[in-house]
Amino acid sequence: MPTSRRGSGSVTLPTGQVLAIHTRTQDEGDLPHATKKTMADHLRKYETIFTLTPQRMRIVVEAFKETLELGLEKPKQVVPMIPTFVFDWPTGEETGDFLAVDLGGTNLRVCLVTLQGNGKFEITQSKYRLTEEQKQEDGQKLFDFCAECLKTFIDTNLGEGTVKEGEKLPLGFTFSYPCSQERIDHGELIRWTKGFGATNTEGRDVAAMFRESLKTHNVPAELTAIINDTTGTLIASSYVNPRTRIAVIFGTGCNAAYMERVGDIPKIKNLGIDDEAQMAINCEWGAFDSFEHEHLPRTKYDQIIDETSNKPGEQAFEKLISGRYLGEILRLVICELIDEGVLFLGQNTYKIETAYAFDTAGTVDDHRYFTHFFALETTLAERQFFRALAKLVGRRAARLSACGIAAIVSRMGYLEEGCSVGADGSLYNKYPGFADRVHEGLQDIFGDKGRNIVTYHAEDGSGVGSAIIASMTKIRKDKGLYVNV
Repeated sequence: MPTSRRGSGSVTLPTGQVLAIHTRTQDEGDLPHATKKTMADHLRKYETIFTLTPQRMRIVVEAFKETLELGLEKPKQVVPMIPTFVFDWPTGEETGDFLAVDLGGTNLRVCLVTLQGNGKFEITQSKYRLTEEQKQEDGQKLFDFCAECLKTFIDTNLGEGTVKEGEKLPLGFTFSYPCSQERIDHGELIRWTKGFGATNTEGRDVAAMFRESLKTHNVPAELTAIINDTTGTLIASSYVNPRTRIAVIFGTGCNAAYMERVGDIPKIKNLGIDDEAQMAINCEWGAFDSFEHEHLPRTKYDQIIDETSNKPGEQAFEKLISGRYLGEILRLVICELIDEGVLFLGQNTYKIETAYAFDTAGTVDDHRYFTHFFALETTLAERQFFRALAKLVGRRAARLSACGIAAIVSRMGYLEEGCSVGADGSLYNKYPGFADRVHEGLQDIFGDKGRNIVTYHAEDGSGVGSAIIASMTKIRKDKGLYVNV
């Protein structure tokens, strides 16, 4: 076997015994260690590559705004700006019992949300594990399972007489997969994501399929609304904090939702909805700058990630900021330094050569992290370098996230009076300093007025948000408002 280009390898003796050998690319007698000085020199290079200047951020914001406007004007754009048929903000005075079902990537979550008015609520919930078989078998079977779980939940958690004979509780269904919607209680699945592949479902109305299952299993629930989790986050956060104007998700994926004036959504003019009405828009902004790659500051590492992904050219914005990719950017830089003979000389580096071997928020400055996962010894100087590098990559992600928020703030004119932004997702909640870096980015874009835009930990969108939307939709239709959508 040839020796690894990364300083390690093995050779098989005639006896069959395998000997590990370590080679060096340097001529020195001793193994060169990464010193504080050499690592500082390298860090300066990466600071140049990953730093986003305020001027560059403002250019990205302008391009982002144009893309959002294009999505509102015409259907089938790169950033689709999907009308959700969720009208206006909650009043905070919605009351009553509502059900929510959230079909997630690993669990099915069923909730009973009691809205108490005054921005208060109580929630009772159960989770049911989805098997890999259920994700791949016939779609109607999947919805039968959802209906069975909902019936079990109702029987267990709602006391006798809570649901009167013949009465049905309004149900909000959180279905965060790409759907085309013509009205709020209808959703045609465009394609499965998150590892699902249930047959006989793509191209069909999933709301109708779920209704069929609810009827078969005699569940006392009426599917009132089908929503995306980001839209739910917007509404749930506004119910609790009325200053909320935008909701964002920064996790394994990224997305945003906000409220738009119907008159400024030209592509739905034919529906005859009052121009002054407000409707929530699900941006699906992870696709910003896809295919053309004209605006985002992509490095060679970002290009490698894109080219080796399952969807090259797509989701360009998401690939620069989502939690799924940050660890991989870090790993690619480290592998480059191994190739250059800077790191881990004389050590076997094959474990770190595996794509996506790094946890995004991995404690890369802890020597045990490299010892435990990669069997590599590190010096203090190297660990300090890894920590600084992780900070650079995370900071760039947060500053680009700020560009997306700034585009909506700028478009809607929220800067002067300020607003709250409900934020959720593993990156926002767990990546050290992420929220602070987003705020720093907003101030770099807008100057001191950027302080008027404040992100905070959002409310539960897929449970509480879904139930509030079910409530709002029932109230709207009972009043005879836009009953056809």
